[in-house]
Amino acid sequence: MSDTPIDNTPLESTTAVLETPPTPEELKEKYVKYAMRNMVKKGGKSLQHFALSAIGLLALFVGLAYLTK
Repeated sequence: MSDTPIDNTPLESTTAVLETPPTPEELKEKYVKYAMRNMVKKGGKSLQHFALSAIGLLALFVGLAYLTK
């Protein structure tokens, strides 16, 4: 006789349910959701980086305009 006990659970309850892979639309929604959550969590830091980028780009354009005058 074997030392392992016999499991009497039905086969339906032990089989794994295969999930379908997410569609590109679902992946895009998840990405946007996590990006928005991250931006809200960081608060003013995102606005600060945006302002610094805008000022830097403006300074670059003004500098190029001055050099090419």
